[in-house]
Formats: sequence, structure tokens, C-alpha cells
Amino acid sequence: MEDAWRKAKRALGLRLCVHVPEEGAEGGASEPRRLPAASSSRCRSEAAVTVGPESDVPVPGVVRRSKSGSSRSSSKRKCAICFDSMKHGNGHALFTAECSHMFHFHCISSNVKHGNYFCPVCRAKWKEIPFNRSLSSNIPHGRIGVNRARLTQQDANLALLHQVPNHHQRVRRPHTSEPADFNDDEPLQQPEVFNNLNVRSTKTAEISTYPEFSGIPQSSSKDDFAILIHLKAPSADPYQGTGRLANESSVESSRSRAPVDLVTVLDVSGSMAGTKLALLKRAMGFVVQHLGPSDRLSVLAFSSSARRLFHLQRMSHHGRQQALQAINSLGAGGGTNIADALKKAMKVIEDRSYKNSVCSIILLSDGQDTYSISSNAQGASPDYKSLVPSSILNDARHTVPLHAFGFGADHDSDSLHSIAEASGGTFSFIEDEGVMQDAFAQCIGGLLSVVIQEMRVSMQCVHPVVQLCSIKSGSYPSKVARDGRNGSVDIGHMYADEERDILLSVNIPRSHEQTSALKVSCAYRDPVTGETIKIQGDEVKINRPTSDTPEPVSIEVDRERNRIHAAESIESSRAAAERGALSEAVAILEGCRRTLSRSFASQSGDRLSLSLDAELREMQERMANRQLYESSGRAYMLSGLSSHSWQRATTRGDSTDSSTIVYSYQTPSMVDMLQHSQNHIPLPQDRQRPRHGPSEKPSAR
Repeated sequence: MEDAWRKAKRALGLRLCVHVPEEGAEGGASEPRRLPAASSSRCRSEAAVTVGPESDVPVPGVVRRSKSGSSRSSSKRKCAICFDSMKHGNGHALFTAECSHMFHFHCISSNVKHGNYFCPVCRAKWKEIPFNRSLSSNIPHGRIGVNRARLTQQDANLALLHQVPNHHQRVRRPHTSEPADFNDDEPLQQPEVFNNLNVRSTKTAEISTYPEFSGIPQSSSKDDFAILIHLKAPSADPYQGTGRLANESSVESSRSRAPVDLVTVLDVSGSMAGTKLALLKRAMGFVVQHLGPSDRLSVLAFSSSARRLFHLQRMSHHGRQQALQAINSLGAGGGTNIADALKKAMKVIEDRSYKNSVCSIILLSDGQDTYSISSNAQGASPDYKSLVPSSILNDARHTVPLHAFGFGADHDSDSLHSIAEASGGTFSFIEDEGVMQDAFAQCIGGLLSVVIQEMRVSMQCVHPVVQLCSIKSGSYPSKVARDGRNGSVDIGHMYADEERDILLSVNIPRSHEQTSALKVSCAYRDPVTGETIKIQGDEVKINRPTSDTPEPVSIEVDRERNRIHAAESIESSRAAAERGALSEAVAILEGCRRTLSRSFASQSGDRLSLSLDAELREMQERMANRQLYESSGRAYMLSGLSSHSWQRATTRGDSTDSSTIVYSYQTPSMVDMLQHSQNHIPLPQDRQRPRHGPSEKPSAR
């Protein structure tokens, strides 16, 4: 046995520290036994390949001994590319670089195949490069020194390249042509897998109504009387487990929610080089690991042009490995062509041969489009709609929402906000680069918990003289009949436990008896079962007392008025700031804060109203001067507007201040995923993020 190992060691060039695992040890692989090798001082600087004793590859195990001399810590390591375990003896070759970071050999060799000669973890440039003989045809001849005569001595397809390409030489990456049509998506998970599961949910959406006052005197009529409609989506199935790793989920877990088709569009222009790109890869790794086997993912990278890294494929174990390797092979360089990227992303979606019930796009960029944005006239505002594919602009139902993430101080927040708004998605501002994974985690926590699609809320006046005057529903399309007798709001999709508020304005006539003002109903599609669900709410009835004794305003109505007033003030303030009138912009927000402070809800200690004040104060501080406004104030305000207009959580700034409004729209599924992300990113003590449970967030209810 020892002779065989020594021969293998000599085949690798006598430059590696070789250890032979003891046989028959408890728990599989045991503490390795050191064999004589070359100078230990020389070996410590070299890269190493480790193959477990159960591997099909007959190459000696080479590991770096930890300071404690125990193999226990290495057994708990995970490959930084595929995130799977790297326990010795499970049949996978392991590669340890000279920077001491360890990876599965097949993962890192695929990385090198794509021309990446830097450590994916610390970005150190390697002197020793893993090489898979089966991939040798992809290495340009003459660019990398390989002793091919020595390779023939090895039965295994493993070796180390002892020379990297000269940094003056340009590394040519293998080119893979894209098909004319993107109809090569992987088929959906077979229905028979979940035929025996009880996927029908007994939970339905809830409708609540709150009149401004419970009663109006008989002798009085009331114009613009406010009625609040409050909607709440059903809770997530307890088996759903959105915060768990995909490989920890059961079949019941993956089928108790609607599967997702997700296309991520990633900026890899030159400005993303270094730490930004490393953090983007880590964030995408988190996304990949939390998609289930029924979910499908396609990744597009763009700089001067866009390319599809891989087709829309299921995130099975094999699919996740392929996705992680492709993501980790990304490099940065070139300009920023957002329009080409979005056009290609929509082509991936439109050309699908199969369709999951939920579909979305995630776009991240740290720069400004340098190819497609134009102005309609000299001095006019840029035409951001030119970036948006026509299929998104023409989709009034917003069936494919695009969630945009602006990264850093130099991104074009106006364009990203406009793109997201046109598609029914949200815009998030990632100011602190360390929060990128948290931002993605919060987003997919929602996408993996869609429980309602195509929701329409309808309201019908009951009393013959009552008239519906207006509907305030943010960015959700609404309409009122010409005769004022009915109206509707298209809400579209909702995440589990998500809430929506709609404020109606109606005219109430004089009456000597209780007035039945209106009735509310809604209909939506269950994305798991496909069935249509209809819900009828209670009639809104107004008491008609004989006395004129004033009644307190409904705190629910007053709270919603505060939120709407704050959103309108933010929009007005931003318009003033864009004109260069920062003092006027700050004054608008200050006036809104004074109004909020006098409201019944604020004086009653309502947490949402108090959070609104904190948000407005933060915006004022970010308009202290022009430079601060352009570097962070504009993006912070736009992400706030996006959050309020859709009543959905967005990332703003570093998203660590628990007093901000950002937490009031979070759902339990978002919180679970966010906490899971934060638990996997250790921070210094002075930067520990607060942990928020669903009951701790400043909620509207």
C-alpha cells in the first residue's frame, strides 16, 4: 500500500506533502499519517490536492494539517464554490491552495477552465493552479506550461500546473455561442412527485374595513368620508421553510409553496472588480443555496454586452453545482449596457418551453448605462423607458416584476427605480457593500412565499345615494366608474402574511337610519393549486346618531393618511431637490413631520407614524449638501418611494437601523431569510445587526 502511495507521490513531482488516511478508523477518514516527502519548508508553500480513500480517483491524499492537529475542523468545512461539505472520505478530490483555502477539485478546476486564476475567497493570485486533464483541450496551446509527458503517468485526471499565464499575455476564455432561441429551459419537476400531497390550503386572504368615524349625525352629510380597506394574505405553510437551505428541504417543503422561475441580471462591468464582485458572488451563492429543486434559475452577466451564463435550469443538487461554478467564474471589465441585459433577460422568460407559476427578475448594477439612455430634447430628462423592454411596458398586469438593486454611490438610481416601477417591482439602495447578501435574502424571502396572484379588489356602493369619489392605492392600478357606484384595484401578487391598505373617499348623504355605505370583495388565483378564490367582505355600515357629539377618528384610517402624506411629501421634496432647491426640499419634509406629530395616530404612540418621522429625518440629513444628496440622498428617497408605493419591504442604506420604516413592510418569511443570511455573516461586535422577529418590527397592525 505504501509503495503505491509513494509511486503516486513521485508521479506528482515530489513537491507535495503526502498523508495516508488510516484504514478502519471510526467515522470514516482518520487523522492522516505522514509519509516521507520533500523538504517540509518547501511543501508548506505549495498547493495540495486531497482525495478521500473512497474516491474513484487513485491519487494520494494531500492535506494541510491544522494547528490543533485534528481533522475535525476540516470535516466541517464547506467548499466556497458549491457550499457542499468537504469531509475527507466522501469520494471527492479536494484542492488546497497556497493561500490555505480549500475547494472541491472539480469545482476549482472548472473555475480555472473559465480563465480565473485567483482565489475565489481572498482573490490571491495563485502560483499553483489546479488542472483537470479532461479539460486540457480548453487551455490555449502555449499559454500555460504543462508537462504533458508527466500527465501520462497518472491514471487520475488530476495535476498541478506550475506556471500561470504571463500577466502581459491576454487570457483567452472559452467562447460558448448562445442559441438563437432560449427555449432550452429544463423541464419542470414531474407532477407525480407531489400527487399524493395535500397541497390545498385552507387559509385564505382576509378583508377588513375601517370607516373614518363609526357614526355621522342624522342631520349631517359627509363629503370625502374616508374608508380604509385592509387586506392580509394567508400565512405561509409551516412546512415551507423559506429560510432553510434547499438541500435541507423535504418534498413537502418544496411543494407547499409556488415554485419560482428566477432570472438574475448581474453587472460585471469594470467598476465591479475586486471586493464588489466577490460580495456579489457570495450573495448569489446564498440565493442558489436557498432555491429548491422545483425552482429554476438562469443567470445573465452584462458589461458592454450581455451573455447568458446558463439556461433556465432546476436547482437540483447538480443544477446548484453548475450554477455556483458558473457564477464563481465571473470576471469584471467593460462598460454598462443595461438595455441589452434586460432585453436578453426577457427573451429567456418569453422563450421558455415550460413555466413555473411565479416568475421574476433581479437586476443589480453599480453604474450608469453607457449605451442606451437618450434624451428627448436638449436639456430634457433622460428617457429611462428606452432601457425597458416593450414586453414589460405593455404588461399592465405586471406578471414579471423586476426587482432592481442599486449598489454604491455611483449607480443610476433614477433609471433603476424607473425600470422597477414600470415592471411592478421594487428598487433597493445598497449603500453598504456588506449588506448585499442581506438585500438579496430579503427579496427572495418574499419571492419564495408568493401565495396570491392576480388579485383584484372590488368595491360596490350599497346605499343608492352613496358615491365613490377616489381611490388611493399607491402604484396599484385603480379605477372608479363614471357614476361613482363602483371601483376596483388590481393588487396582483402578494407574499405570505403581506398586507395592503387602500384608502377610499366616499360621499355620505343625510339619513335617519343606519347607512350601508359599500361592500368589498376580492378574487385571486392560488399559485399552488391554480384555483380561483373569491372572498366577500362585510358591508361597511355607518351609524346615524341623533346627537352631534364628536367621535374619535379611526386610528387605522389616521395611520394610513399619515403614510400617504409622507409618501407624497417625499415625492415633492425629491422634485425640489432635483431642481437644485435643497432648502425647499428640506422644508417640505419638515412641514410633513410637523403635520404627522399633530396627528391622532402619532399622539397615540403609533409605531408606524413614529417610524415615518424617523425616515423623513434621515432624508433631511441626506440633503445637507448637493454632493451628499447625489451620492446617497436621491437613492435613499427613491427606495423609500418604491417601498411606500408598493407597500413592500426594500433595502435602504445599510438597513440596520431598527427605527426606520423599512421594517414595517417585512413579512415573517423575509425576516426568516434575512436572519439566516445574517447568521452566516459574522460581523465585528460594533456592527452587529439587530435581530428582528415578526412581532418586533414596527408594524402597521
